[in-house]
Amino acid sequence: MGEFIWHHWARVVSIFASVYLVWAGMWGIAYRKFFWDFVGGHLDTVNAPPIGGFHPGPNSAPFLEIIVKVPLIQILSILFGLFTLLLEYPAPFMKQTSLYRSFVARAVLLVLQSFVAVFFYQGTNAAIYGTIAAFAYGRAAMRGEMMEEAKENRGKASAA
Repeated sequence: MGEFIWHHWARVVSIFASVYLVWAGMWGIAYRKFFWDFVGGHLDTVNAPPIGGFHPGPNSAPFLEIIVKVPLIQILSILFGLFTLLLEYPAPFMKQTSLYRSFVARAVLLVLQSFVAVFFYQGTNAAIYGTIAAFAYGRAAMRGEMMEEAKENRGKASAA
């Protein structure tokens, strides 16, 4: 048996999380729901069913503005997911960058992506998978793993 290569596994999980996040962002634009609305909310049992039900508390107003009224969080999530896909798949122009070679930069990007995704209902699973991929990239960086592609394109500067 071989040795477990953390950055290969993190790359697969990161690609899955990013595709899931782009898909969740699209669904989140169609069906807008703030995930943490149960914190401080109240159940309205007096009114009829179309009006009654669970209502988020007044402390959730800023999140309702950027998730339900204007889907800003969903759009940011789609952009984060697409950028991470460009980095992980990778796009040809991304292979020559130092961002492509850095496991720490990828982990930070995935943490930011997960932080944005956790706010809307459809993005919670993508946030969990992105956090797992960030931890795996951190583990790869601690173990000193190197990417084969990164070894080939390191230090190739144009002639002065």
